[in-house]
Amino acid sequence: MFEFLISPFSEFEFMQRALVGVVAIALGGGPVGVFLMLRRMSLTGDAMAHAILPGAAFGYLIAGLSLPAMTVGGLIAGVVVAMAAGLVSRLTSLKEDASLAAFYLLSLALGVTIVSLRGSNVDLLHVLFGTVLALDDNTLLLLASISTITVLALAVLYRPLVLECVDPTFLRSVSRFGTPTHLIFLGLVVLNLVGGFHALGTLLAVGMMMLPAAASRFWSTDITAMMIWSIAIGIVSGFGGLLLSFHAELPAGPAIILTAGGIYVLSLVLGREGGLLWLAWPGKHLEA
Repeated sequence: MFEFLISPFSEFEFMQRALVGVVAIALGGGPVGVFLMLRRMSLTGDAMAHAILPGAAFGYLIAGLSLPAMTVGGLIAGVVVAMAAGLVSRLTSLKEDASLAAFYLLSLALGVTIVSLRGSNVDLLHVLFGTVLALDDNTLLLLASISTITVLALAVLYRPLVLECVDPTFLRSVSRFGTPTHLIFLGLVVLNLVGGFHALGTLLAVGMMMLPAAASRFWSTDITAMMIWSIAIGIVSGFGGLLLSFHAELPAGPAIILTAGGIYVLSLVLGREGGLLWLAWPGKHLEA
């Protein structure tokens, strides 16, 4: 059992780097995913993950597989799409979810086209599905910086973020920080998606953000506890997914997301806060 669980990480440096990377992604992405879920913006996260693709692809077109170029390009594209979707929903009769869907489909097609202009199928797979087993020092430093910035920002904005989840109208009536908080939060979403993109690709980056958050909802109704649960589930998913990839010779990124999906299904069945088993056998009600 020791060799099965520990040996891959003690013997191979690329496994150690991959584990550090997924832990950093879990630390930042898990809490952000919880707030996305509570704000009913889960599919917005998926749309934003696709929105960063053309920026990252344009950076790739200019500088190849360059970490700074693809990171800056992804950030710019994500912010532009978020602002454009917001403006369209406010200036026209089109709802925000529809405008996001239109922009993310356009972004996905544009990004794939840009990569295909210069790169090979291998490069396209790298952009879409990431290379979690090939993380270098600079990428790990970027992931650690993003998780640190995210945790600090959430600590500062915790109260207005919770209020906006519960009653955004009340927050706007008593404070001017509603709109800035929303914009900063969207920036954190884009930042974490760009970080996850380098490890898991644009198609899977949102998985480490939303699956642990969704699973955490079945174990607690307290927001702080849900954030802790989401981080723990994300770390376990990364660890288990890397082991699955190593021993079963599967692609690492999809293996991590499949592990997170398996934990979500277990939480759906066994979770003490609305899990299927708990709903099937409810406890006895108090009698007067």
